[in-house]
Amino acid sequence: MTGGATRAESVRAALADVPEDALVVLVHDAARPLLEDAVIERVLRPLAEGFDGVVPALPIPDTVKRVERGVVTETVERDSLVGAQTPQAFLAPALRRAFAGDLSGATDCASLVERAGGRVAVVDRDRRLLKVTMPEDLALVESWL
Repeated sequence: MTGGATRAESVRAALADVPEDALVVLVHDAARPLLEDAVIERVLRPLAEGFDGVVPALPIPDTVKRVERGVVTETVERDSLVGAQTPQAFLAPALRRAFAGDLSGATDCASLVERAGGRVAVVDRDRRLLKVTMPEDLALVESWL
């Protein structure tokens, strides 16, 4: 399968290969190589409790600033903010509905499920689910192995 021009388009293409009778779909970034079974178990559990999707996340520890053209315009209240990661788990029908619509502005699968009216739960993530995007990230992941 060939990926799309965006993350959302790649997931949409992958969903076309998921059997219609699938109950659950997990979406994971290959850039997060240290995935533990415990995280998968945590993201699956809330699906049985009536949620359409589940994301692993941790509170954002840093102060968050909104910036426009290099100038701070606002300090954002961070008490209710989290950083979401993958794997993200979804009831297959909810994910298919979400990806049948407009993909613009999607930063992850959960944002599309939310936009389509789905309920998405948050579970604790594993700090080792670091997204490897810089050479120093790879060095850190290697040190954990």
